[in-house]
Amino acid sequence: MEKIKLTKTVVAKAVAKPSRYSLFDTQVPGFGLRVFPTGAMSWIFEYRPGEGGRRVAKKRITIGKVDDFTPEVARKIADGYRAMVRTGHDPQGEKARQRKALTVSELATAFLSDHVDAKRKASTKAHYEDVLNRLVVPKLGQLKAKDVTRADIARLHLASRKTPFQANRILAIVGSMYGFGAKHGLVPDDLNPARGVERYKEEGRERYLSGEELERLGAAIREAETTGIPWKINPAKKTKHVPKERQATVIGEHAAAALRLLIFTGARVGEILTLKWEHVDFERGLLRLPDSKTGQKTIILNAPAMGVLTHLTRAGVYVIAGDSVGKPDEKPRSDLKRPWSMVRRHAKLDRVRLHDLRHNFAAFGAGGGLGLPIIGKLLGHSQPQTTARYAHLDNDPLRRATDSIGATLANAMGEKRESGQVISLDGHAAPNR
Repeated sequence: MEKIKLTKTVVAKAVAKPSRYSLFDTQVPGFGLRVFPTGAMSWIFEYRPGEGGRRVAKKRITIGKVDDFTPEVARKIADGYRAMVRTGHDPQGEKARQRKALTVSELATAFLSDHVDAKRKASTKAHYEDVLNRLVVPKLGQLKAKDVTRADIARLHLASRKTPFQANRILAIVGSMYGFGAKHGLVPDDLNPARGVERYKEEGRERYLSGEELERLGAAIREAETTGIPWKINPAKKTKHVPKERQATVIGEHAAAALRLLIFTGARVGEILTLKWEHVDFERGLLRLPDSKTGQKTIILNAPAMGVLTHLTRAGVYVIAGDSVGKPDEKPRSDLKRPWSMVRRHAKLDRVRLHDLRHNFAAFGAGGGLGLPIIGKLLGHSQPQTTARYAHLDNDPLRRATDSIGATLANAMGEKRESGQVISLDGHAAPNR
């Protein structure tokens, strides 16, 4: 085995032979130049892993082509490999593991199939799949999961800054994915590139309806299920077939019933669409849901909700009949997007989501002084902090308090007051004037 200090001159003078051969460096043991019959040349490092010794077979790791590294740079790399060997590491094994390391795309696939699919609701899985497959994988999918940095995730987060809610969901889902990866040994234990990225402030998206808006909504639903909502032709668009007479779309009694049940119960959309007649306890006025976002759940029906269910035509297994009624594999209606869009537009309720009907139910309860614990139970919240979002609406005790204080101050100032008990400044009720 020929040894020589490997320099640019040595590389220039090396000639190809019928079989490949190696020249080894005199300065760093194991560092060599490998020359192939084609004339191609590469820097290599040979070593004996573990405790070494002649009984241990040699391993070889390729550093790179001579065109990519000067002799000095390649020698430093080889010296680094030699230090790894002396501390018990296997450079070739590390390189192989690097090649086999999961990409972000592969980690996402494992996360969705082995964790989300098994432990999360179908709606949650669909949300995770959408965020990962639409926003994360296209940008970072080809990177090794272990090589993704906080800066990578921060850039991804920044790209969605116009939609803060979505941007923050990216952080949450990526963080959960890396937590899964660490737990199963797919990424290093302490690696979570989403950790430390500051989340955007999210403005509350709840939209509460006024009494006048509720009146318009009720009228729109009644019109939609009877005479139908008139078509509106956009004059800016060229319409091939313009109706000569008034034409309207009827949404049907089951779609109308679904909207009313959402309004009167505060239930989630999925809970109403998957509700089966067997879950309705007419005798006790209850909906007994075997499963929901928070697990098994009971919804107490008020009189208007009972009225909707009592008068609704039974057309299949599900309370809100879908397109597959009468088929052996009957499935629930998938959504209410079209009927809600028509009703909302006709009622002039801009930016009101179906889920806002649930918030509206809670708002009326809070404004009526029912108390947050009661509202939380009616909505099926598993955590008190979920109901806490309605705390600013639970103002009945505060209203009484501020009325009392204001009246007391007005009485002390000799101001004319409209109503309310006055507490004199000495702590006793003052007579009305």
